[in-house]
Amino acid sequence: MNRNWIAVASAQHVRLGRAMGFMQVCHGKEPPLRRIRPGDMVVYYSPTERLGERRPLKSFTAMGKVLAGEPYQVDMGDGFCPFRRDVRWLEANETSIVPLLSRLEFSAGRKNWGYQLRFGLFEISDHDFDLIEAAMEAG
Repeated sequence: MNRNWIAVASAQHVRLGRAMGFMQVCHGKEPPLRRIRPGDMVVYYSPTERLGERRPLKSFTAMGKVLAGEPYQVDMGDGFCPFRRDVRWLEANETSIVPLLSRLEFSAGRKNWGYQLRFGLFEISDHDFDLIEAAMEAG
């Protein structure tokens, strides 16, 4: 059975991954990527436009399906060698999370809904995935 995930990264980093067909989470750590399997669906949530920026974006910025294969490591230079997984990204519109907060199971009725985003990757229900997919007009 395939699972659904929310990954967290700045919109700038998400767009780079979309352009190159990969995903990366938790500053390139491998263990979170090992939880994801081929066929799983991933939605990226971007709290900001750029890493370290204070102005909030609070938007879903990408949606895709994890492709076959295992996490792999790349050398980005300067000693940074993150792990990635390949993803087939869907056409989807970036959309704010704010109008969905009261309807998403992971956030409805929760004052501190953003706490779980700090982990960088967490599983969501089919209900939440379908709601986000509709809001992003993904296809």
